[in-house]
Amino acid sequence: MLKYDLDQVFKALADPTRRALVERLVRGPASVSELAAPLTMSLAAVVQHLQVLEASGVIRSEKAGRVRTCQVEPAALRAAEGWLGRQRTPWESRLDRLGEVFAEPETPEDRSSS
Repeated sequence: MLKYDLDQVFKALADPTRRALVERLVRGPASVSELAAPLTMSLAAVVQHLQVLEASGVIRSEKAGRVRTCQVEPAALRAAEGWLGRQRTPWESRLDRLGEVFAEPETPEDRSSS
């Protein structure tokens, strides 16, 4: 299994345009021009976004003749998902504890100190 630099993966996914490109590629491979068609930016700008995604390992591309086709790299997304999953339990327990603090009834001492 390849090791992914999570900082680069999250950096690549931090941009809404790149997330939109990944969302499209999750449905299946697409050419650069197909990916660029719905976007309101130049083809060169789309290519730069795709280069960031490819450098992070989130997508890969292949060139056949004059057409470059991109596809998502599921292992990179699984690596990010795994990290987020490992953070979920501590976050949830902290939020549960915070909820318990707010749910505690106010005592007369609490009211007199305000």
